[in-house]
Amino acid sequence: LAGVGAWAPLAFIALYAAATVVFLPGAVLTLAGGALFGAVSGALYSLTGATLGATLAFLVARYLAADWVAHRAGGRLKQLIDGVEAEGWRFVAFVRLVPLFPFNLVNYALGLTRIPLLAYAAASFVCMFPGALAYAWLGHAGREALAGGDGAIRNALWALALLALVAFLPRLARQ
Repeated sequence: LAGVGAWAPLAFIALYAAATVVFLPGAVLTLAGGALFGAVSGALYSLTGATLGATLAFLVARYLAADWVAHRAGGRLKQLIDGVEAEGWRFVAFVRLVPLFPFNLVNYALGLTRIPLLAYAAASFVCMFPGALAYAWLGHAGREALAGGDGAIRNALWALALLALVAFLPRLARQ
């Protein structure tokens, strides 16, 4: 990314989107985004790349690879379809807030549902934000700790607090 200069954020977003489509782990990229661009910018770039990649995977499933996705999702597909049929965008919000669902597989599986693309993309963007911020902050804190910065402990505590908040979001969402 250093070689592309001012284009680095766009290159990172494109890399993140492509990685999402090919099932690479997004958490690692979000940590890297925080380390490379800082907590807030890294979270926004990561979130943009993740949303773009999730949307591309959704479209691939919907229009190009429905049979492959149905086979790969197995029995979980029926649960996803039933959930989306009953709850719509709220179901997407729930699976985005709960980090237990396999992000990459869910992107493809949700493409087989009847949820509108805009509702899917908007719910994904908004509800992935807390996790993106937490992981980017953790990446930023790791970089500060390795560099011996004065704010390393403070940043690490903020990152842990954000991760704890993300862990409790499903309980708050249910209520």
